[in-house]
Amino acid sequence: MHKTRLFPAILTLATASSSCLYQKSATVFTPPPARARPRAQPPVEASLPPAPPDIQGDPMAALPEVPLGMPQNLEPPRPTPPPRRGGATPAPPRTAVTGPAQPADPTPAPTPQLGQIFTPAQASQYTRDLNESLDRVRKILAVLAGKNLNAEQSEIANRIRTFEKQAEQAREQDLVTAVSLAKRADLLAQDLLERLP
Repeated sequence: MHKTRLFPAILTLATASSSCLYQKSATVFTPPPARARPRAQPPVEASLPPAPPDIQGDPMAALPEVPLGMPQNLEPPRPTPPPRRGGATPAPPRTAVTGPAQPADPTPAPTPQLGQIFTPAQASQYTRDLNESLDRVRKILAVLAGKNLNAEQSEIANRIRTFEKQAEQAREQDLVTAVSLAKRADLLAQDLLERLP
């Protein structure tokens, strides 16, 4: 009995909540009308200025003639020296008559070498250091010449000789570099001598 009363109530609620009763009318999208494109007009040619008139005959004839009194090649005027106080006019300059031009000397002058400038005390100190290092290197190389060296030691000895030669060559041009090379050779030689049995 209770069920019979509930059934109409459920049916009424179900119908009321259905979307069919509250359905809105659907809006259909309609696209805007297509615009008419303007027709492409043919390009308008740019107006060009009129062509220059043709010159009949010789074009040079239209130029004015140079007056007879005017020189063809103009040179700049030479400045005149101011008059002397004595009132005498200066004599015109003499042009020296020379023989045929002498050819330039084929050997160009030596270009000056750039280098460091030392005081006499600095130069003597660098020279003393260079000579001392090279003397020690030569003595050690003489000792090494009598020894039996392996491949690595022979390579170091060759490097010492190379530094020694480079120091001798750089002595005149760059004293600082020569001292540096001699000290490298000296250090390598002393190290190699200490490692030998």
